[in-house]
Amino acid sequence: MEELTNRFNRQVGKIEVSLIRRFDEQVSSIKDMIKLTLGEPDFNTPEHVKAAGIEAIEQNYTHYTGMTGLIEAREAMSKFFDKKYGITYKPETEILVTVGATQAISAALLAILEEGDKVLLPSPIYPGYEPIITLAKAEPIYLDTSKNNFVLTPEMIDQAMSEYGDQIKAIILNYPSNPTGVTYTEEEVKAIADTVKKYPIFVISDEIYSELTYDGLHISISKYIPERTIIINGLSKSHAMTGWRLGFILADEKLTKEIMKVHQYLVTAASTISQKAAIRALVEGIDDANEMKIEYKKRRDFVYEEMTKLGFEIARPNGAFYIFGKIPQGYIQNSMDFCVDLAKNNKLAIIPGIAFGQAGEGYVRISYAASMETLQEAMKRLTAYMNNKK
Repeated sequence: MEELTNRFNRQVGKIEVSLIRRFDEQVSSIKDMIKLTLGEPDFNTPEHVKAAGIEAIEQNYTHYTGMTGLIEAREAMSKFFDKKYGITYKPETEILVTVGATQAISAALLAILEEGDKVLLPSPIYPGYEPIITLAKAEPIYLDTSKNNFVLTPEMIDQAMSEYGDQIKAIILNYPSNPTGVTYTEEEVKAIADTVKKYPIFVISDEIYSELTYDGLHISISKYIPERTIIINGLSKSHAMTGWRLGFILADEKLTKEIMKVHQYLVTAASTISQKAAIRALVEGIDDANEMKIEYKKRRDFVYEEMTKLGFEIARPNGAFYIFGKIPQGYIQNSMDFCVDLAKNNKLAIIPGIAFGQAGEGYVRISYAASMETLQEAMKRLTAYMNNKK
């Protein structure tokens, strides 16, 4: 068997398991550890949504759906997106039901990328995109937004296009952002859209946290450039349905037709049971995220204030459930070393900023998707650590 180990796809050898997951596993064995590591709601799936899943099992909805998913689920998502964001997608031809947002990302990227293509990534950014880009034999081009409060500007796009030209196939947006919690105003979204219009590139817009926008409304870039935008969305964050593995792709009919081919061969179809639950979530639970959002906002304010007191520089987040803080001077500046030291000495696990790209080095990410009681204890431990290291 050993002689076969060098016969794997060479691109697989260029990717690694997510540093977020590796770090989380590394600290999980430490007794009494508080983990603010993973981006998973601490809320449970709403009861009426769980009931829909149970009903689906009892009614024997345990067989395949069509490749694109139940038409009822696509219709529900179409109406949800129209009501929430004022954009209409045809359920018959412009929406795919996927196995979570992660599979949606894979299907979209593998459908558009070829060897030698380049993809623009505003950094720091969620680390789930680069490995798929690499598997497609394409190359990520990082645009450092750390000097601009983590907001991508039209000038950054223009500069990259000037340097790489037709090699650029797509740009990925993720907002509200993981890891920063920063999102875009309508003016900022429109400015990016106007800039993208000048170039023959796709926009992959990962809007999985769209329902967790705190002040103001979420503005999808597809409002301005629907013909080239591929929206990634789902119910993991809005309805605390991470384990149901249910996501959506929304895109122009011509794009959806091609993405569907890749989607089919990756998964055949999403879980029928999960789709039945999704219909309930999108229709009867259209505003289920509101209660969670109120709690998240309280937690954000608390963690932001506590970390600011300790000297962390933070771009105040307006969405998702993350705080991305710059490690104060005088402390360990290597983010991995800082987080390992904190975990070992004070039993608090947070994610090193380097997990989100080089622009994240020197920062740490805290997920405040945890109870206020847990967060209060976490801030006590962080305060004790910082005071002890002065």
